[in-house]
Amino acid sequence: MRVGVLGTGMVGEAIASKLIALGHEVMMGSREASNPKAVAWAKRVGAHAQAGAFADAAQFGEVLFNCTNGANSISALRAAGEDHLSGKTLIDVANVLPPDTSRTESLGEEIQKAFPKVKVIKTLNTVNCEIMVNASRVSGSHTVFMCGNEQSAKKIARSFLEAFGWTDIIDLGDLAKARATEAYLQLWLALWNSLGTLSFNIKVVR
Repeated sequence: MRVGVLGTGMVGEAIASKLIALGHEVMMGSREASNPKAVAWAKRVGAHAQAGAFADAAQFGEVLFNCTNGANSISALRAAGEDHLSGKTLIDVANVLPPDTSRTESLGEEIQKAFPKVKVIKTLNTVNCEIMVNASRVSGSHTVFMCGNEQSAKKIARSFLEAFGWTDIIDLGDLAKARATEAYLQLWLALWNSLGTLSFNIKVVR
């Protein structure tokens, strides 16, 4: 599958590299097609990797991952172009940093409102990027959350989650539930500070 990964930071690189390892064709998108980090990544991982502008990656991908800084995600997606996004599943893993407690909507909802023809699925934003793509970095079964308005897009997102090693996937419902997973970031940051490691997650015990 052709996948567009928007963002060149740690999250974008982790997801893009994992997708390449799984056999997908990936274009990493940034504001400039010549972005040095994206170009270096594409050269390093091989023939199935490309670098381009946000618009190039959005047009290239059958499925898209939003791995941009949450505070800049809307502007990045506007640069990608509504026509290139329309009808596609967008897996939004971004958080707004630092957490803004005055927000009344989640970033996921804001993206959906700004781009109504995109199928936004919020997931993976409650763990560190290395755990996102390799759930086994934390021992035992632990939980990842997913929410969105389109069942067909959820099936696509679930297939990626399973390929990343996730077995305990809780579908929280519609995209409004992204308010809950994004709000969890405050607790996640407190746990990181207390535990002194990024290799942790939570388990919902039934």
